Amino acid sequence: MLTVKQVSKIYEGKVAYRALTDINLTIEEGEFVGIMGPSGSGKTTLLNMIATIDEPTTGEILINGNNPHTLKKDALAKFRRQSLGFVFQDFNLLHTLTVEENIVLPLTLDGKKVKEMKQKAHEIAEKLGITPIMNKRTYEISGGQAQRVAIARAMIHSPQLLLADEPTGNLDSKASKDVMAMLESINQKEKTTMMLVTHDPQAASYCNRVIFIRDGNFYSEIHRGDNRQAFFQKIIDTLSLLGGDANDLSSVRV
Repeated sequence: MLTVKQVSKIYEGKVAYRALTDINLTIEEGEFVGIMGPSGSGKTTLLNMIATIDEPTTGEILINGNNPHTLKKDALAKFRRQSLGFVFQDFNLLHTLTVEENIVLPLTLDGKKVKEMKQKAHEIAEKLGITPIMNKRTYEISGGQAQRVAIARAMIHSPQLLLADEPTGNLDSKASKDVMAMLESINQKEKTTMMLVTHDPQAASYCNRVIFIRDGNFYSEIHRGDNRQAFFQKIIDTLSLLGGDANDLSSVRV
């Protein structure tokens, strides 16, 4: 589904900065994979290249066998809109729109009929438990609800790949658990392939496997198995070996 082949990223400047070195990564269809590492390790750089927001210096990224970085501007915008879903730490919702209007935004850009958009929005709102807030403005809802709305918007066009960058970063521990349980449920029921970048071991414990990056290099990988609690502990142990500042890591316990 997603193949990252020997990808490196160097930012040119007075002093060239190497953000990633020869990263190889494969995510199968339907997998839920976490990416972790200290601040400055290259996690977000990797996510941005997969999201086609940034380009690799060397190597290539294939999504379903195609390299989106070779597409022309309009074709790339369409690919990003139709094949990828995005969930961010700060929700990125438009405050001038209602919850429902925010959710259908990707469909509006594709020129879908209003009736079809409303039906899809209400189907997904039902699944995510946000039907009662559909007519509210985004400043009238809680952070946990706002992130559910952002997930609904990311999922409304059934993307092949959902990319989440610190989706629990602005949430308290209960809202974090709710949001991660929801992403896990979408992954299992809809078979949506997901990649999560996070500092939070609790959030990462909902993934099938977690890949650790340090100083732009692949460091290690661990798999979940049946026991999420044991997986959470393995993540904590790996992070302590990985090093980094204490404030890089969330101290939340499951």
